[in-house]
Amino acid sequence: MKKYWQITKNTWDETLTYRTSFIVYRLRELLQLVATYFLWLFVVPAHGSFLGYTQAMMLTYVIGSAFVSDIVFSSRTSAIAGEINEGVLNNFLVRPLSYLRYYFARDLGDKAMNVTFSLIELSLIVIIFHIPFYLQHNLVTILLFFITTFLAMVLNFFISVLISLIGFWSNEGWGPRFIFYSVIGFLSGGMFPLDILPRPIFTIFQLLPFSSLSYFPVKIYLGQFDGVFLLRGEVTLVVWIAIMYVVTMKVWNKGLHAYTAQGI
Repeated sequence: MKKYWQITKNTWDETLTYRTSFIVYRLRELLQLVATYFLWLFVVPAHGSFLGYTQAMMLTYVIGSAFVSDIVFSSRTSAIAGEINEGVLNNFLVRPLSYLRYYFARDLGDKAMNVTFSLIELSLIVIIFHIPFYLQHNLVTILLFFITTFLAMVLNFFISVLISLIGFWSNEGWGPRFIFYSVIGFLSGGMFPLDILPRPIFTIFQLLPFSSLSYFPVKIYLGQFDGVFLLRGEVTLVVWIAIMYVVTMKVWNKGLHAYTAQGI
């Protein structure tokens, strides 16, 4: 366990070493958030509501979604495909550690850095633009929010690893990942709450794993849930984690056999 903690710490230090790349990434995320903020600021009236959301709730959703995304979606697993293609994976196969646990530890270090900067950026945005941010005071709700966000992080880890495992069979790992996560930004509710969609479409989205990555945790933070919504959401989240774990491990083992059979 100690060695994985060291990996997490090393990833934090590595991010500080490559500051320019990290700052550019954070700037891009910040500009995207500001653009989304102004969009909903003009769509939702200050003294009214839009599809069941007041301006304060909608803007809180946008800010909350940005925070959750920094926890859930920031990841180092995009490098897996390249390490497979370049044969770097060999260096890990001979070491006394789990490759997937290694990357989970790296993800934790990366997320810790992103969340730290995210809290600073979001706080400044709320202050500068005088956003009527809704503060959740119920401790049970806050606990449920963080538990759900952690589970969403685990789910995305397996999804992200699964996409990167395409490197066992193709040299084109970046393209599919870029397209996939561009679509996920919409399906997860990262840009708007999914329940403003027509009911049939929203029902389908709830059955997919992606709504659990952003929409579900933020709705919990807003306190907009009942027992049925919470139970269904948590069960859906846990079931998808189990499914993605099984699929990821099967693909990993199959890819590993192909990788070693080729003598790479």
